[in-house]
Amino acid sequence: MLQLQNVSKQFGDKEVLSDISLSIQTGEIVSLLGKSGSGKTTLLKIILGLVKMDNGKILFNEDNVSKVPMEKRGFNIVFQDYALFPHLNAYDNIRYGLKNKKGSITEQEIQEYIDFLELQPHLTKRIHELSGGQKQRVALARTLVTKPKILLLDEPLSALDGVIKESIKERIKTIAKEFKLTTILVTHDPEEAMTMSDKILIINDGKVSQFGTPEDIMQRPQNEFVRSFILKQLEMKRQSILSLYGGAHV
Repeated sequence: MLQLQNVSKQFGDKEVLSDISLSIQTGEIVSLLGKSGSGKTTLLKIILGLVKMDNGKILFNEDNVSKVPMEKRGFNIVFQDYALFPHLNAYDNIRYGLKNKKGSITEQEIQEYIDFLELQPHLTKRIHELSGGQKQRVALARTLVTKPKILLLDEPLSALDGVIKESIKERIKTIAKEFKLTTILVTHDPEEAMTMSDKILIINDGKVSQFGTPEDIMQRPQNEFVRSFILKQLEMKRQSILSLYGGAHV
């Protein structure tokens, strides 16, 4: 279980996060949802250990990891731009994170992740030869082979669309279920959050607006911001889909 207790962060005079508290069960997928600049990416980086919080605690399986360095927390992240190395092929990118973890995973286990993500035909390709979906799968494989205790994803679907987007969405859900891997993702898209997550944390101006299941948020929004943000974003998506079909009913 991951617990955040009264987490706060300030950059200069600006309070980015204020008194964030929540509990995430092992194997749950939790989305951090909010407008651009709401503090969700900062919260993700605080959980990772990349950014230090000013106040609060982070507990993992009841151990206080608040002051544990990022490299010793055992959490790992897939960044929005994938952060793959262009001079390496797909296979070498996948293995890169193991340079300082010799013996932590067998070659058979690495191959299982490769097969699970259907990357076998692409292992010798350079990064510029891969599609967006293939890059995302390589980035996921590189993270999974390090056997993270928590998987963090920063806008994992933002550069994808259509069938590829749905495929990656389903793979992330399957990873969390099959490996019992607690997964926390940042998104600005309510539809992504609603269809992927067990729980959703809606952040507004650095504060918790609501934390609950997709059903709770849709049927029992706790305040006007949650209600208007969700409805507005879903309507914008609907209009975008309509425009693609020339205004036809969808």
